[in-house]
Amino acid sequence: MAPLNVLVTGGSSASGIAAARALALAGHRVFAVGSDRSRITAAAEEAGDGVTPLVCDLTSLPAVRELADEVHAAAGPVDGVIHLVGGWRGAKGIEDQPDEDWDALSSSALTTLRNVSRVFYRDLADSPAGRLAIVSSTTVSAPTAAAASYAAAKAAAEAWTFAVADGFRREQSGVKSEPAGTSDPVEQHSAAVVFIVKALVDAGMRHAHPERKFPGYTDVEELAAAAVGLFKQPAEEVNGRRIRLVP
Repeated sequence: MAPLNVLVTGGSSASGIAAARALALAGHRVFAVGSDRSRITAAAEEAGDGVTPLVCDLTSLPAVRELADEVHAAAGPVDGVIHLVGGWRGAKGIEDQPDEDWDALSSSALTTLRNVSRVFYRDLADSPAGRLAIVSSTTVSAPTAAAASYAAAKAAAEAWTFAVADGFRREQSGVKSEPAGTSDPVEQHSAAVVFIVKALVDAGMRHAHPERKFPGYTDVEELAAAAVGLFKQPAEEVNGRRIRLVP
């Protein structure tokens, strides 16, 4: 596979560092995006060669457009977006779900995704291997009262991702007639997917809590491997899918 330009948002997190490192080792050009310059610079250095740190407030659509201009000037169109922006907030039940938690969760899980996917949609749709991936939770399928805001925000992010998948399908394999001047219909070459985990764990967490077993948790290295593998799988097989990474 030819080297691709891949954006890893949430790049200063443990999962972002793992994904950026794995993608760079696979030969791709990686842009790790974070909101804090010092943290994303340190994360990119930890991820290794081939990872470029960029700073952007992904909750701001104008800022994401500036990010796209910066990436395009440096490397051209983007082939992949691995969107790892998120967070967790919970409560005791329905009545004590605070508005500030909902605002924070919807902003991180949905607003950032909406901005990034709208700005980079054309890049991904035109790329011969365009991929958009987010990480969601098993909580969406079995929401609890305590995690109501979290589950609702993740569910909305999943719905948005599947809408992007439908956009790719309609432009590609879903085209009803052959493109003018060609003899073959458009094959599916872009895909949007949702990786499903219960929770993520990394080496730092295991070291800090050696007494814990983290049952059902997905290691960030497994998530990183799935992100790399996504570009090797046929788009028509993965577009619009929920891919479980639960042990």
